[in-house]
Amino acid sequence: MTTRILIADDQEDVRNGFRLILDSQPDMTVVGEAADGAEAVELARTLRPDVVIADIRMPRLDGLEVTRLLAGPTAEHPVRVVVVTTFDLDDYVHTALRNGACGFLLKRSGPNLLIEGVRAAMAGDTLIGPQLTVRLLRSLSAPQPRPAPQPRNAAADPLTAREREIALLVARGLTNAEVGAELFISPGTAKTHVANIQAKLAVRNRVGIAAWAWETGLAGKA
Repeated sequence: MTTRILIADDQEDVRNGFRLILDSQPDMTVVGEAADGAEAVELARTLRPDVVIADIRMPRLDGLEVTRLLAGPTAEHPVRVVVVTTFDLDDYVHTALRNGACGFLLKRSGPNLLIEGVRAAMAGDTLIGPQLTVRLLRSLSAPQPRPAPQPRNAAADPLTAREREIALLVARGLTNAEVGAELFISPGTAKTHVANIQAKLAVRNRVGIAAWAWETGLAGKA
């Protein structure tokens, strides 16, 4: 199945670059472009894309409001939104995720992460740029710290040694492909481990895994 993508960015050269990257994938096609936030919302409701790539700073409506309207709890027909921006401000990341974004990447992250962000969105996952993950998870876990972690062999820790290793790499912001390369396993095997970890921890996505790693002290002791 081909993933249909709408690109929203006020810079034409950025839109052209994203289109070239995404259209180069056999399972992706760009179905529309918007130069401002209001146009992005209109086109999304008309074209019904699978994923919207949205910049934050755009005329008329910014990307955070676009995300809320298209992916938030009040959206009539929710659309997956991946925010891709130049600005790595914590407030932007937090607001985008609260508004329903299923990804937050920096434009300097490169084409491979953009492609993986779209694929993660289609898989129901959340991908946050590695540059942001550690800082973000530290701040997310700080307000509601869990009790001091028990020893690693305690029954309260549901993960195997291998799964703890993978959870730590997720907390560092590594993608499935990077986890595989680090541990000499295939990306598919890494993806299976990540899915098993999500099920054991009862979390929805990689953000939840990373939050658990920080809150339990696993990431902090690495």
